[in-house]
Amino acid sequence: MSKLGKILYSEEEIQRRINHMARIIEKDYEEEEELILLVVLKGAVYFLADFTRALQKPVKIDFLSIGVKKDTEKNRIITYVKDLTLPIEGKSVLLLEDVVGTGLTLATLLQHIESFHPKSLKVLALLDNPNKRLLHLTVHYRLFTMPDTFVVGYGLDYHEEHRHLKDIHEFTLP
Repeated sequence: MSKLGKILYSEEEIQRRINHMARIIEKDYEEEEELILLVVLKGAVYFLADFTRALQKPVKIDFLSIGVKKDTEKNRIITYVKDLTLPIEGKSVLLLEDVVGTGLTLATLLQHIESFHPKSLKVLALLDNPNKRLLHLTVHYRLFTMPDTFVVGYGLDYHEEHRHLKDIHEFTLP
């Protein structure tokens, strides 16, 4: 039976870190005329909304939606359910991710985004779990380095449930 556990990051902690990160991003991109935020649906939507409201810099926003399937040999196959619609060639791009774990999905996303030839491409993660990392990837910005546990809330789900929670909770899988 699945069970909602203790709060790892409260709504207040999340907002405090978002506001702090917004100041860092504003400074790092102050010379850039245009910044494009790319967001992977659905888990990072709450993060995106709060982050863009905290920024004092105009941005453009685009979304990617991916599907991850396993083939007959249990290989992971990523398909793009929704691809980019904004032109990003020659633009500064910041990819907002909900959770970076093994790095396998992120590596595929970065390779795909790079094929559009952005001027720069950096990653901002709500949660980073370097203990799970199978690939060496740079996560340029992170709100929290998380423990090696499953989490829900603040947009993160288990079978489309628990996204609505304002805090990020540990979650015991069934």
